[in-house]
Amino acid sequence: MSSVPPNMPPGGTPPPPYPPYDPKTQWRIYREQQKAAWRAQRHAMKANYAGVYGPRVPSVVGPVILIGIGVVALLVVTNRIAVGDFWSWYGRWWPLLLIGAGLALLGEWALDLRRKTPVRRGGSFVGLLILLAIMGFAAAGWNHMNPWFSQWNNNNNGDFFNAFGLPEHDYDQQILNQQIAANASIDIENPRGDVSVTADDSSTVQVQAHEVAYARSDEDAKKIFDAEMPHPVVSGNAVLIKSVGSNSGRLDLVVTVPKAARVTVNASHGDVTASGLGAGITIDVAHGDTHLSAISGPVQARFSGGKHDFFANQVTGDLTLEGNSSDMTFSEIKGRINVNGEIFGEVHMENISGPIKLHTSVTDLQVTALPGDLALDSDELRVTEATGALHVVTHSKDIDLNQIYGDVYVENRTGSISVEPAGVYSVEARNSKGDVELTLPPNASANVNGRTHNGDIVSDFGLAISGDESKTVNGRIGSGSSRIVLNTENGDLRLKKGPAFPAKPPLPNAVAAPESPAAPAPPNARHLKAHKSLPAQPVTQ
Repeated sequence: MSSVPPNMPPGGTPPPPYPPYDPKTQWRIYREQQKAAWRAQRHAMKANYAGVYGPRVPSVVGPVILIGIGVVALLVVTNRIAVGDFWSWYGRWWPLLLIGAGLALLGEWALDLRRKTPVRRGGSFVGLLILLAIMGFAAAGWNHMNPWFSQWNNNNNGDFFNAFGLPEHDYDQQILNQQIAANASIDIENPRGDVSVTADDSSTVQVQAHEVAYARSDEDAKKIFDAEMPHPVVSGNAVLIKSVGSNSGRLDLVVTVPKAARVTVNASHGDVTASGLGAGITIDVAHGDTHLSAISGPVQARFSGGKHDFFANQVTGDLTLEGNSSDMTFSEIKGRINVNGEIFGEVHMENISGPIKLHTSVTDLQVTALPGDLALDSDELRVTEATGALHVVTHSKDIDLNQIYGDVYVENRTGSISVEPAGVYSVEARNSKGDVELTLPPNASANVNGRTHNGDIVSDFGLAISGDESKTVNGRIGSGSSRIVLNTENGDLRLKKGPAFPAKPPLPNAVAAPESPAAPAPPNARHLKAHKSLPAQPVTQ
């Protein structure tokens, strides 16, 4: 009896044997089947999702942000914008980027509602927005911490190694005493240390140097002294006093120049003090304060690094200041004042004969002359006894303008406005959120036009007040020779009768060039004496 396989077809060839069982092969086949099923399900879901929500459309927000970043980078690379100034600005205003992106998305959403076929907007730029927001937080933190770092740096006199307790070595010498032309040009460059400049009636330039080194031995200190010691160069009517600077020490300079000399000071880490100069001064300071007194001629100052305190007293020329600063004080200034940059402290001015222009990202202020005083900080602007036209545009401040002998224009947001003219002058005051108060003298004469929304109107004059939610006040006071316009969106309007003021005060008369005071010691300067371990060096002619 023959054995025939049961699955063999009649008269045929037996089928091939089954392949042996391979777990890896079976798992690979199963995985490929699962992937195919998942892809099919995904395609079906996409088709269904596109049919309901529409196709994906890219947003313009991402490309616009990239274009903005490219433009800023180009301006920085080409030196059209200072890097420090940009980050200071960005740290304050970076939330506007989120506001702009949100407004753009709202605009795209409004356009998509008009489409017959629904679409979906891409959001690939969200990561870029998060990165820019983190950078904004970092820049804002630096803006808040930078004054502390600057104060720490000033308290340590910019001496990094002093923080580690290395012994201090001092050395003093006179490095220059030479006759020069009375109208010579003197350039002082000191990267680390204070600079004090004064003038006298001689035709001699004198330079005293006080060196400080932080080193473990006198030999190491001498190396630092030799490295940072300036080598004056006199070439015709030009004098260059330039030091190299060292992180292991500092160099304080006391310079005496002829009264008619033109002086330029470039200081990176240190205070600058100048007095008695007759041809003005040009200053570039990175980290340090500036003190000026009894200066004839123009003053130009640029604050290129951190934030600085600036003091100027008895200056008969124009002052032009650029860059970020902390506290600023001006008194007895006979020329113009032009300030352009961020101010992170307080501003005080008094007895200013020339016009004042102050521009920051928050405040734009113009005053024709200021026999009285002015105070400005982050919360308040106060001007007392100003003559001529006064123009103020700011926000988030309480504004108090008192005894103003001239026309007034003031614009504010989120703060109160109080104006008290000292005579028959025009006043225009506009506010977005806050009260507006106007106090007029007894001889007031004006046509009044006022309006408020969500506020009340109170008047001490016989003016017509009408309206419910939005109120208006109109009418004439006296002969109506001046014009008064008051407007606030959310606040009260008050028109009050005030006292009479004296006649317009005269401007201070121009004064002659002040006498040269004695040479002041540099701020934080130590007593000048030679170090006992080092011999005095001869004077360089």
